[in-house]
Amino acid sequence: MFFLNINGRAVGYRLLGDAALPLVVLAHPLGMSQAVWDDLLPALLPHYRVLSWDLPGHGSSAAWKGERITPADLAAEALALVEVAGGGRFHFAGTSIGGVIGQQLLSANAERLLSATLTNTGAVIGTAEAWQARARAVRELGLATMAVDIVPRWFGPAACQAQPALLAGWNTIMGRNDANSYALLCEMLGEADFRAQLQGHGVPLLLVGGSDDVATPPESLRALAQCSGAGEPVILEQVGHVPSVECPAVFAELLVKRVS
Repeated sequence: MFFLNINGRAVGYRLLGDAALPLVVLAHPLGMSQAVWDDLLPALLPHYRVLSWDLPGHGSSAAWKGERITPADLAAEALALVEVAGGGRFHFAGTSIGGVIGQQLLSANAERLLSATLTNTGAVIGTAEAWQARARAVRELGLATMAVDIVPRWFGPAACQAQPALLAGWNTIMGRNDANSYALLCEMLGEADFRAQLQGHGVPLLLVGGSDDVATPPESLRALAQCSGAGEPVILEQVGHVPSVECPAVFAELLVKRVS
């Protein structure tokens, strides 16, 4: 684990693998941490140098200091970390809000991307009203209380059956995050709309979803494909919102094909 000071905040990141290999940058979902990528590392490291980081107030990263977070802020963090890794062009993969960061990069920094793999996301996710309500509830009740209702939405029935302690473990991780940073990210998602910003980026783009994802169902990926010029999304059967946790071997194989 390393830390980079970005605008007065310590941002926790990992940079693993051979510097001679292509760089892939991994962006995790809201409420989680870069630990979602752990089970992919054995398959990725022979092919990629891997950079991951924790979102504001998540995992090892300090809480956000301002009153607002934008997709551009999060993309700027990613690009600052890429400079630490040597700069240049890179592959990107992001899930959920990580996919929103990817859309920001596609719309404003496409020349930096070798490819993008966006999973379980959308050009618009949910409604502004729902995200504002969640932000208020998180600030009032705290993440430890809210996690009990939110975490079960992340995983499909198959993953919960295969890993009986899965929900309890991620409840603990989510509950340790910073509530205000999480709420600010919720408000950001309520405002984010990339439907008119993704044409003509020229980046090889793969979209991946889960058949059992209730947060960003397959229809969300198909709508994103239409406005981004991507091909038909890959929909993973019996997978919910976080394929890197639920089917890491399958997801790693999809990523490895990007450089093979």
